[in-house]
Amino acid sequence: MKELLRTNDVVRLSWAQALLRDAGIDSVVLDQHTSLVEGSIGAIPRRLMVAERDHGRARALITAAEAGLP
Repeated sequence: MKELLRTNDVVRLSWAQALLRDAGIDSVVLDQHTSLVEGSIGAIPRRLMVAERDHGRARALITAAEAGLP
């Protein structure tokens, strides 16, 4: 697994997961429970992980979507 995204923004995280899922790329969120334990104040960012073989394509999808490209 390779880190694709690290964020405290749960909306961005959910959006990225949906984008990847629609493209057929599996992802896993790490540190979600740790973040909840610290009271969800956003001190500990969550990490979005993908398989190494999918990382390049996933990175390109996120970058293109954030830039507003098709």
